[in-house]
Amino acid sequence: MDSYKAPLKELARPYRKAVLKALLVLCVIGAILFSSMNFLKGSYPLAFVEIAMGIYSVVVYRAIRHTRHLERWILAYLIPFFIAMMFAMATPRATSSAHAWVLLIPIISHLLMGRRLGLAVSLFFMSVAAVIFLFRHLDRPEMMQALPITNIAVISMCILVFSHVYEVTRETSERQLMKIAQTDPLTGLANRARLSDVFEQEKHRARRYGSPASILVLDLDHFKDVNDDHGHETGDLALQHVAQIFRECLRATDLAARLGGEEFGVLLSNTHSRQALEVAEKIRATVASTPVHINNNVIRLTISGGVAEFGTDGDTLRELVREADIRLYKAKEAGRNRIVPAFSPSATTQQKSPG
Repeated sequence: MDSYKAPLKELARPYRKAVLKALLVLCVIGAILFSSMNFLKGSYPLAFVEIAMGIYSVVVYRAIRHTRHLERWILAYLIPFFIAMMFAMATPRATSSAHAWVLLIPIISHLLMGRRLGLAVSLFFMSVAAVIFLFRHLDRPEMMQALPITNIAVISMCILVFSHVYEVTRETSERQLMKIAQTDPLTGLANRARLSDVFEQEKHRARRYGSPASILVLDLDHFKDVNDDHGHETGDLALQHVAQIFRECLRATDLAARLGGEEFGVLLSNTHSRQALEVAEKIRATVASTPVHINNNVIRLTISGGVAEFGTDGDTLRELVREADIRLYKAKEAGRNRIVPAFSPSATTQQKSPG
């Protein structure tokens, strides 16, 4: 669960919506201006296409105000928009300067569709525009000279490359910032905000497919003594040691998060409470059997925890953490170094490990 695609998608939505709105307004203005000019010079098919795009722009503008499917509307608008642009370039009465509009394609595509789809759409329509240009001007030697053709090709390629590099850099920067914002700086595990985001994704998946999900809340026993006896720097190293155990014991689809202090939360996807108990026991046993060696000191740690299952114990992260937390404190009261399973808040059947 290390992917940040969903959060980044949400992060990009407001600015893409703003860009699309600006494009729609400009298209309405352009449709009024150019359709009037084309009517005057008798280019009626192109004028009607421009009017149609202007009307469609108004429709899309109204539709995207409260839509939950912005990406679909972007695609539904840009494809006809670019097709209309190709039609304008191919119209016999179109001027040679109409081909300058092709330079907008990579900019708009990358801003509204991202680096991958934006690049694919840009390459396709820029190639179509190049073919139209060649067919229209094949019998015009002054337009087919090497220097003008090279200038147009190089400028088009530069804008395409710059647009793509900008979008790649923007997405990379946002991904890094998102990771920093949702990662605990000490342990490198997720923080509570990241756990909340991923839980919402997992909740929708669990409801859609009827798959189970569970939450573990785990807390190191007597950790205050470690800080008091060995110092906070040693305590920090001990937390990093435990974080590494989580990474070794969990699947790539699971998510471990530091909730605060020495308390951790683990989201287990596609896992019912019995399987979650087995995972928690594996973590507990590994922590108990793997002491921390720091500055010739051997520090033995133990961990206690509680299990909660999505649906049975609650439908929100707050509810599940609360139920798992109640069981965690039951484990503490029962002697620590144990896991209390779901459905049995008073269960203390897990045996204390040696040492």
